[in-house]
Amino acid sequence: MITLDKELNSLAYHGRGIVIGKSADGKKAVIAYFIMGRSENSRNRVFVEDGEGIRTQAFDESKMTDPHLIIYAPVRVLGNKTIVTNGDQTDTIYEGMDKQMTFEESLRSRTFEDDAPNFTPRISGIVHLENGRMNYAMSILKSANGDDKSTRRFTFAYSDPINGQGSFIHTYAGDETDGRLPSFVGEPKDVAIPDMSLDEFTNFVWTNLNADNKVSLFTRYIDLETGKFESRIVNKNK
Repeated sequence: MITLDKELNSLAYHGRGIVIGKSADGKKAVIAYFIMGRSENSRNRVFVEDGEGIRTQAFDESKMTDPHLIIYAPVRVLGNKTIVTNGDQTDTIYEGMDKQMTFEESLRSRTFEDDAPNFTPRISGIVHLENGRMNYAMSILKSANGDDKSTRRFTFAYSDPINGQGSFIHTYAGDETDGRLPSFVGEPKDVAIPDMSLDEFTNFVWTNLNADNKVSLFTRYIDLETGKFESRIVNKNK
């Protein structure tokens, strides 16, 4: 178990990251999703509300050069399930589960991103609430150590998570090696979910992301009994 602030400060560039867990009082599901960027195109984004979820949007349309990997809906809600991902596989999961497929089955048609040489992993999470309880799952789809001829798929499922604990997964494991960014390795990291209000938690995550590379942050607390939620969005571009 590591503190979330320490983990957020461990890299200057995590790429994209998903945090899912349960609040310290055991009453809420906790979600955070952030994007970081190094290129002008990647940094030229904001999060905006879209129904019960969010979508990315160009901050300055005139500077958008290639939207296909950076414009998508990171968060969508399907009944008592909240889906969060780093790409348009949000829609793949939503449509698959709406047809009674599982989270894992829905992602079998997808691979990593087509952004050679990085082949950025597709990371996804889903939170399921039922009868005052929660479970969640995370997934990563990545290349075979940079070889795009092979896809490696990993799914991690968490039932009845412990109060004040969660999981953190992100796309990159460190700085460039041999001209590419290495993919996240291993299972999602066990992190402590701090005992904070939603506004405090949002500020906590945002403050601990690298100031130069952070772009946008989404946070949400969902009441386990009622399913009602509160969300926050922070954008560097204003």
